[in-house]
Amino acid sequence: MTKPMTIAEKILAAHAGLDYVEPGQLVQVNVDIALGNDITAPIAIKIFRQTGIQKVFDAQRIALVSDHFVPNKDIKSAEQAKMLRDFAREHGIVHHYDGGESGVEHALLPEKGIVLPGDVVIGADSHTCTYGALGAFATGVGSTDLAATMITGKTWFKVPESIKFIYNGRLRPWVTGKDLILYTIGKIGVDGALYQAMEFCGPVIDGLPMADRFTMANMAIEAGGKVGLFNPDEKTIEYAKARAKRPFTVYKSDENASYAQVMEFNAEDIEPQVAFPHLPENTRPISQVGDVPLDQVVIGSCTNGRIEDLAVAAQILKGRRVAKGLRLIILPATPTIYAQAMELGYLKTFLEAGAVIGPPTCGPCLGGHMGILAKGERALATTNRNFVGRMGHPESEVYLASPAVAAASAVLGKIAGPDSL
Repeated sequence: MTKPMTIAEKILAAHAGLDYVEPGQLVQVNVDIALGNDITAPIAIKIFRQTGIQKVFDAQRIALVSDHFVPNKDIKSAEQAKMLRDFAREHGIVHHYDGGESGVEHALLPEKGIVLPGDVVIGADSHTCTYGALGAFATGVGSTDLAATMITGKTWFKVPESIKFIYNGRLRPWVTGKDLILYTIGKIGVDGALYQAMEFCGPVIDGLPMADRFTMANMAIEAGGKVGLFNPDEKTIEYAKARAKRPFTVYKSDENASYAQVMEFNAEDIEPQVAFPHLPENTRPISQVGDVPLDQVVIGSCTNGRIEDLAVAAQILKGRRVAKGLRLIILPATPTIYAQAMELGYLKTFLEAGAVIGPPTCGPCLGGHMGILAKGERALATTNRNFVGRMGHPESEVYLASPAVAAASAVLGKIAGPDSL
């Protein structure tokens, strides 16, 4: 009888060909999907070429997505996207997304069924942990590690300890997965789960739609987490089965698995949250935000650019106008989401409200383009980071919140919840 294991331990054991692993153990694992984008893949491609290796380990298990500086904003970014294009053509990379097929990588890969439950996924992007929502061990790595995996199909990990986060009670109005994760990071801090697997459980989690789970897993890295994991349930399996082109295995934590820590929260204590500059841990409930006027609001990104996020924004913006002097930028995360938003009339609602609708791109989230802040400007965004200079000038400010708070704030010209309307 093997010892009880967490979902993180089970996935790593299976991919290392072992019956059992424990925290602290170093394991070499087979990788299901290796991902790079237009910032990180060029470095990996250069390293790959330097080795003289002629072939990638598997042309179907590498994903290259141009999403950070696209449509290209300058010569350098155009050359980086071209490197991906050339490499993909040369090696017959099946999952290469560019131009009108491209979207924000961490929304695009689940949508296309490229990442699945039980997978080990590495990505040269810190928010690769998003796929933990599907019950996959997914984490960010450096470009050198990506190059090594593109050659060998393997990588190594130190098996992380796990922290179990249990959410009880019922969600208050307008409270979403974004608020739960901001609240959690506010409680434990940006290094509160350093190199640990954050496992999200409890009745509130069971009730969350997939979109909210992706949001929570996405921000595990903002607490220092190695991965953010959800034990797959019927919702997960239904989501994956509708998109999967290959078989997948579901792993779940054993009841008596051992955890470094167990933390319990009561959802009834959690209001919509806002993270103040310059860290995601600097959170306050909406009732304690005070008067914070805004210059810009951004709704989109790998954290909150899904159709469910746009639906909430459209519900709040319908029949209302964006405050004078404020710029509202809305970026649907993938072409499919863009098309759905068009069919459902959300884009018309956004345009009538005075919003700018951009293409599927990471754009302003990383201070890339399409919404850079000037000195002294203040933005509220549904993105995942608000570090100094993250969205532009080092003397600008970024606040983080959910699409509901973002939409209401865009109408009122200052940070506010939907109840203020």
